[in-house]
Amino acid sequence: MKIKRLFVVILALVAFFGAMDGIYVVDETEQVVITQFGAPVGDAVTTPGLNFKVPFIQSSNYFDKRYLEWDGDRNQVPTKDKKFIFVDTYARWQITDPLQFFRRLGNERGAQSRLDDILDGETRNAVANHDLVELVRSTNRQPVADTELAEAIQDSLEAIQTGRDLIQKIVLEQANARAADLGISILDFRFKRITYVEDVRQTVYDRMISERNRIADLFRSEGQGEASRIRGEQERELLTIQSEAFRTAQEIRGRGDAQAAAVFNNAYNRNGSTRELYDFLRAMEAYQETFDTQTSIVISTDSEFYKYLKRLD
Repeated sequence: MKIKRLFVVILALVAFFGAMDGIYVVDETEQVVITQFGAPVGDAVTTPGLNFKVPFIQSSNYFDKRYLEWDGDRNQVPTKDKKFIFVDTYARWQITDPLQFFRRLGNERGAQSRLDDILDGETRNAVANHDLVELVRSTNRQPVADTELAEAIQDSLEAIQTGRDLIQKIVLEQANARAADLGISILDFRFKRITYVEDVRQTVYDRMISERNRIADLFRSEGQGEASRIRGEQERELLTIQSEAFRTAQEIRGRGDAQAAAVFNNAYNRNGSTRELYDFLRAMEAYQETFDTQTSIVISTDSEFYKYLKRLD
């Protein structure tokens, strides 16, 4: 009796665990591949819900349905123009065929390792086939204004044929072509960072400084030319103003002299005594300006000055 009960209990436990092992749930973010003794059975289950499998014999292998991240290693790569740079990249990928993914890669760790080979290899090929300027720029920038300075700046910007965006697309297309039979799809690929190696970084900085100095000198020369033009106009306007002022002053002085002469003529011609007084004053002013306290003069008795002095006596 006890043996029978024990058998029933064991059978119930086996049935319970069997039922539990035979049921699996697929989440919205998951997809499942059922395997039997390690080999895939049937199609992958991608629809969310409750599902059943043979307990203890079949196993459920879960794979993520969402976008997954791949972050590449920082690698030193030579460009087409023989410049060594460090390239840091990243990508986004997705498991599109779980059954093929399980057969070829097994799990996400295997997929990451395979992506390292594919994306790093295609990145090296793309970098080696293009000049550095193609990797760091996407468009040919145009100067804002059509000036000599803008032309000089444009000359320093080497024209590109491909550009960074197109190179990224090339890497993405080539990588997807190599990953076509792996059950995955690479959704996006980007250059995260591109830097020079230490050996050439200072040389590049010196070249950039030289180029900026050349443009700065052009700015400076244009500024000096404009300053010279402004100073020239200022001096010309100053000379014009001074000339006009001198002409006006001379005109005013001439009118004043004419009025003074007219007053003198009127006063001189008024009567004889006035003329005599005027002549005397003019003579005194002349003597005052000519002689000082140390001057001795000898005059004749018939000189006009002697006559004036004689009258004073």
